Amino acid sequence: MAETPALPATCPLCDGDGGRVVARDAALRIVLVDDDDYPGFARVVCNAHVAEMSDLDAAHRDRLMAVVCAVERAQRAVMRPQKVNVASLGNVVPHLHWHVIPRYADDAHFPQPIWGTRQRDVDRAVLDARRARVPALAAALQEILRETR
Repeated sequence: MAETPALPATCPLCDGDGGRVVARDAALRIVLVDDDDYPGFARVVCNAHVAEMSDLDAAHRDRLMAVVCAVERAQRAVMRPQKVNVASLGNVVPHLHWHVIPRYADDAHFPQPIWGTRQRDVDRAVLDARRARVPALAAALQEILRETR
């Protein structure tokens, strides 16, 4: 087995929440990301300071993925996107976390990833209508940790 490189001495996901926490337990937290272009953008952050899924035991891995899927379902029900992007990169922040991002054909980067080249500006009224759904999404996300224990 390959040796895992040491993680950096400081970690923004250990030193901070990574967004507005809507639910937290001992193993993980669900946060909403403050991104003007992407209302409803969430992260599921492992509380343990690990870089990869394979650093977790099977039970922790299974629960983490169950929560990621539950966040996606909540976004689909509340935000009504055309697509949900789910990504775990960790190239910049090597602390295990998943991005769960509602996507729309008229969003700022579609069909590119949100980290790609901006394709268009989105009408402010469209973004405001999406933002109006975020409180309902936050309420749905709060239930997830209770349901996945």
